[in-house]
Amino acid sequence: MPDRHDPLPGSVPSPSAAPPPRPTARTPRRIVVISAGVGAGHDGAAAGLADRLTAHGFLVDRHDFLDLLPARTGRLLRGTYRRLLTWAPTGYQRLYAATEHAARPGLVWRALLRSAERRTLRTLTPDTWAVVSTYPGASQVLGALRRRGLLTVPACTYLTDFSVHALWVAPGVDAHLAVHAIPALQAHARGAAGVTVAGPVTDPRFAPADGQRPAARARHGLPEHASLALLVAGSWGVGAVRRAAAEIRDAQVAVPVVVCGRNQALAEQLRRDGIEYAFGWVDDMPGLMHACDVLVQNAGGLTSLEAFAAGLPVASYRCIPGHGRTNAEALEEAGLAAWIRRPEDLGPVLGELLHGPRGRAQRTAGLALHRSGPGPVPAIAARFGGTPTPAAPLPAAGHPVGARSSRTWRGPGDAPSRTPRRPGDAPSRTLRRPGKAPSAGTTVGRPGRRRLALAATVAVATLSLGVAAPLAYSYAEAPARFTAVAHYLDGDRR
Repeated sequence: MPDRHDPLPGSVPSPSAAPPPRPTARTPRRIVVISAGVGAGHDGAAAGLADRLTAHGFLVDRHDFLDLLPARTGRLLRGTYRRLLTWAPTGYQRLYAATEHAARPGLVWRALLRSAERRTLRTLTPDTWAVVSTYPGASQVLGALRRRGLLTVPACTYLTDFSVHALWVAPGVDAHLAVHAIPALQAHARGAAGVTVAGPVTDPRFAPADGQRPAARARHGLPEHASLALLVAGSWGVGAVRRAAAEIRDAQVAVPVVVCGRNQALAEQLRRDGIEYAFGWVDDMPGLMHACDVLVQNAGGLTSLEAFAAGLPVASYRCIPGHGRTNAEALEEAGLAAWIRRPEDLGPVLGELLHGPRGRAQRTAGLALHRSGPGPVPAIAARFGGTPTPAAPLPAAGHPVGARSSRTWRGPGDAPSRTPRRPGDAPSRTLRRPGKAPSAGTTVGRPGRRRLALAATVAVATLSLGVAAPLAYSYAEAPARFTAVAHYLDGDRR
């Protein structure tokens, strides 16, 4: 940890200070990738991007933005976001709509993001060549640092969504990379700098089945001949999953195969509902896609991109609020996924995707998407004046990519241990936080006072962000669910 009198890595040095060493043509260039453990999409994009950067000879450091926030604010934000999606979807939709076209983050958000600046700079070593963000909050911090001259290396945002919320576009960020022309146009309309269509990044194991379907079905214990609809709900298993699974079953067009991610309780409830094929944690998500015939999703994130690479037609149904609905609209506009808005349309649309020209057209469009751009690595190198080396071979099919045991890692030559991958999930979230860890016996603080302070912060942030009305509306709909907030703040995480 640098002395408090030393200049921070990535900051502007004093005139008398010696300039930090810069990479030469013979030394690998280091890129810092900052994502966030909020769902799986941001981390999944960061993992794929880091693998490709490493394969092209770059050194890569990865960090979780939530760990760069002070105290336990990051954990609190993640928990609040998850609980809004689960218990107060109407409130979250109103919050999303209220901030979708905001010119800048609110006052409390700006103060919170400002508190992460110093730790963000400390993640940068002197040989850092560029910083890439896959999370809007991190992009806002990087943009602010660039505008004030405190970050002297280029900053880039990799847009992981098909729709672009206002927070994705941060003044000061040098370049914005999009997976498709639709989000690229949206980002450009919001004033984003250096917009480029780079294409998506997914694990190379996601590829067309090519004769692997019978073996994949046998491996997962699925019916040999029935049409199978793979229903996913992200790594958290949120949304109207039980209702969607029952409606797919009742439509009698395909057998529902449901993946619930970390939500094991949901998987158990689905089995009690009579949904025979309900999975929680799945190590072999590519194989499960090879076994199925169509994907039904509710968020439009990483799993959709993986399905396109696997040659599956995709339908958006009973989408979660906010980005789930705007992504569904953008995917439909791009011709990549059907957005089923009414239950009575579920059976006919699934039939078209399974057996009709609509499904064949979407398979073609999905596969073409993964060949539509140069890829983020050439785009980053072209933007910032570098030339990547020829890519080293990526791991063969069946070998996990991006599932690393630590968020902070470097390559090439680094061989960290691997961990099983959840469906649509990303690397484990172990990360050594910036700064010195307390030694044994160190008094960290009284938990009761800290929780009280966090509760007060949430209350102030809620009022300042203008979400008191949406939360009150949702509370009126389901007040009993909000009693669990008290258990959370008291340390009961069940």
